[in-house]
Amino acid sequence: MKPYLLAMFGAVAVALCACGGQSNSGAQPPATSTVTVTATPSASGAAASTAVQTPSPSAAAVPAGCLGRYLNITAKPTGAAAGSSYATLVFKNLNNASCTLYGFPGVAQATGRPIHDVGQPSSEDTATKRELVTLAPEGYAYATLQIADALNFPTSVCMPVKSAWLNVIPPNQFNPLPVSYSSMACKGSAKLLTVTAVRPGTGS
Repeated sequence: MKPYLLAMFGAVAVALCACGGQSNSGAQPPATSTVTVTATPSASGAAASTAVQTPSPSAAAVPAGCLGRYLNITAKPTGAAAGSSYATLVFKNLNNASCTLYGFPGVAQATGRPIHDVGQPSSEDTATKRELVTLAPEGYAYATLQIADALNFPTSVCMPVKSAWLNVIPPNQFNPLPVSYSSMACKGSAKLLTVTAVRPGTGS
């Protein structure tokens, strides 16, 4: 090969080597960008923060409903007005644990042995709203019973008869508990009884 060609090839090789070495030594890592998140000030001037939802504390356990076998029920007359007499039904918790009553008791006048209902059962006094009443051990709740005067109705509709008992079904229960209480009942279709929702206390 001619000398000038050798010189040309040598110069090209040196140039290539020089380029390759410069490229490797000057290589830079890929560019990275950093994003800074700045909280936006709120109207009050405080920095807004992202709300983190955390489970709310579990509600305190509500005591179970009062069972009839742990209740003592008494009825006491509280006066008369506008053709009706009134009685306070008092529920006492005999258990050693708290329990709850909610809503309206069921009431019927009763007589005889064995004790049996006479006439129509009670209606709910819708002017009183349901509320959950917790009875501590030896605690009380009450409801007010209105008994319309049997003489307000024609004899053929009322068919009056003396009643010596009230059969009281506690709220959310099924079995009546007999309570001693004298009143005049109607064997016929006349409805005499209206009862309120239970409230805490004895009603006195």
